[in-house]
Amino acid sequence: MRPLRYSINVTLDGCCDHRAILPDEDLHRNGVENLNRADALLFGRVTYEMMEAAFRPPQTGTRPDWMEPFARTIDAAKKYVVSSTLDRVDWNAELVRGDLGKAVQQLKRESGKGLLVGGVKLPLALAELGLIDEYEFVVHPRLAGHGPTLFAGLSKRVDLRLVSRLEFGSGAVAMQYEPRR
Repeated sequence: MRPLRYSINVTLDGCCDHRAILPDEDLHRNGVENLNRADALLFGRVTYEMMEAAFRPPQTGTRPDWMEPFARTIDAAKKYVVSSTLDRVDWNAELVRGDLGKAVQQLKRESGKGLLVGGVKLPLALAELGLIDEYEFVVHPRLAGHGPTLFAGLSKRVDLRLVSRLEFGSGAVAMQYEPRR
């Protein structure tokens, strides 16, 4: 069974708006490592459209060279998009419709290295269903003073156990947790 891993960047005050995070080489290297541990990505519509706009080729001269390995890796990755509003997707993607829990459980049952999910709303729904096997929070040393925040509206506590921690030169810290079951 493939594990479902969640990874998100967040400021010290809980903001997970990507515009509040300063991208750097360590952050993108960690992103490539996460992508390489997965057979496919699972996105909601908003995250899919944001990532496609940022990383779908051709985009020349618009980003630093150190960002290119991440861009190439995410471009090549298989993607599943959970959306009730999109009629079609491309960029090596397919739509996921119907019962979210059943659809994700089916994806997890397939053989492989794992699934990687990002975003805010979809991970909330997946946490509610108890389907996330690993959480990674990359906490940045910044106070943003605004939202969105993680897991707003979660109906039940999810207790986690720290399994690893990695500090970046920027002062950001990537912490990986597994749910206590």
